[in-house]
Amino acid sequence: MICVAIANQKGGVGKTTSAINLGTALAATGQRVLLVDLDPQGNASTGLGIPQSQRERSSYDVLLGDCPVDAAVVASKVPRLDVLPATVDLSGAEIELVEFDDRTHRLDAAIRANASRWDIVLIDCPPSLGLLTINAMVAADRLLVPLQCEFFALEGLSQLLSTVERIRERFNPGLAILGVALTMYDRRNRLTEQVSTDVRAVLGKVVFDTVIPRNVRLSEAPSHGLPALIYDHRCSGSEAYMALAREMIQRLPKPAVDAAA
Repeated sequence: MICVAIANQKGGVGKTTSAINLGTALAATGQRVLLVDLDPQGNASTGLGIPQSQRERSSYDVLLGDCPVDAAVVASKVPRLDVLPATVDLSGAEIELVEFDDRTHRLDAAIRANASRWDIVLIDCPPSLGLLTINAMVAADRLLVPLQCEFFALEGLSQLLSTVERIRERFNPGLAILGVALTMYDRRNRLTEQVSTDVRAVLGKVVFDTVIPRNVRLSEAPSHGLPALIYDHRCSGSEAYMALAREMIQRLPKPAVDAAA
């Protein structure tokens, strides 16, 4: 099982959209995928059509040890894509986790207890660098960073990468950057091109070749409880996420690639 955290402390950069659509694309390759919704807003759960009535158990209960992962998981409408949903209760988890000695490793322990059930786990992180995101990074083998093409992109990325280094030093030496995905890309905007050029100059091959465009269908799909890949698989956003998933598979450790085959 390979675990990938999708993180960026900035909000509105496409973390949840990326988690939903990459999860769908990876499931379409035959992999058994678990999407862990670790954002108190629960947008990944909503975007995959998981109603509140099916969130009796959630990632909050798993983190606090009230139930195992497999007891809280809900099957999505996408074959082979399961969801560990989130509720607003998760907003208080940062404070409650402080009481535990193993507060940074609770998600890791819970996921690894079910290591044979899924081939790949995607964790949709909240827009912060608090205990929830730290739990995700400790549990993760790889980190995928969605990066919006805007002026302050590199400044925020620098802070995130510093946090990754601290996580490596203290908790998870095996954590590696899977890649940076440029999102909300608008070729008509000169600033977009400039940010892309700057990011690629600084990070080189770490940046995925595929860029995710600004696309109305990507924005519409969650309101229907569907990934864009199902809502409109021919739109530019869906095609971009399918291409990004192919790149992602090429970069994943060999066991995950074998599982996809």
